[in-house]
Amino acid sequence: MNQSALLRPDWTPATVALMVLGFMVFWPLGLAMLAYIVFGDRFRSFKQNANQTADGLFSKCRSGGFRGAHFTTGNVAFDDWRKAELDRLEEERRKLDEMRADFDRYVRELRRAKDQEEFDRFMRDRAAERRNGDVTSGASGV
Repeated sequence: MNQSALLRPDWTPATVALMVLGFMVFWPLGLAMLAYIVFGDRFRSFKQNANQTADGLFSKCRSGGFRGAHFTTGNVAFDDWRKAELDRLEEERRKLDEMRADFDRYVRELRRAKDQEEFDRFMRDRAAERRNGDVTSGASGV
C-alpha cells in the first residue's frame, strides 16, 4: 500500500491515529486532521481548480509581452528558436495535463465501479439471507 492510499481523506486507521495524536500534541493539529478526513475530497478539487487558474494566469503572462520585448537576446535566430521550443514545450504540457485529467477520470470510474460491485454483492448477500430466513421460518411453521 502506498502512502497516498494510506493517508487518503477517509476514516482509515492511519488517519484516525494521526488525528488522535494531533489532538494529544496540539489540538489545532488534530482539528486540521479531522477537517482533512471529513473534507479532504473537496480540498483536492479546490487545489486542482486553484492550480488550473494559476496555470491559466501564468500562461497568459508567458504568451503576453513578458517573453517578447523584455527577454530578447538581440539574436533573431536564437529568439525564434527559443520561441518555437517554448511553444513546443507548452503543447507537451497541455498534452500531459489532458492525459492526467483522463487518468483521473479513469481512476474515479474504477473506484465507482468497485463501489458499485461491492454494493451489488452486499444486496445479493442480503437478499439471499432473507430468502434463507423465509425458507427456514416457513418450514418450521408447518
